[in-house]
Amino acid sequence: MQAVGGWWNRQFNPEIDIIGADRAPVAQTVYFAGSVKWLSSPFDARDLADLTAGATKVPGFDHGRCGLVLVSLSGLSPQVDSTKVDVVWGPSEVLSAWRG
Repeated sequence: MQAVGGWWNRQFNPEIDIIGADRAPVAQTVYFAGSVKWLSSPFDARDLADLTAGATKVPGFDHGRCGLVLVSLSGLSPQVDSTKVDVVWGPSEVLSAWRG
């Protein structure tokens, strides 16, 4: 992976917070799509459904090959099936990545 950024279409629907790809500004290969919810409420099932549906609109995203990433200040709601995502990060993981 060489590039991490966001993606949205001209209508800003969907807005995908995190895209991991082989290059920017136009990727040949997408590796993952993700959502950041930095709120006092946990990442919930609706947020996951929105990400899952929105990721399919990203050119090059393939559910069989690409991963889903969740980043949440307040963790996951009990209704979120964490087996449907590949990476879940909270504040400590974000800070660890930032510090390198």
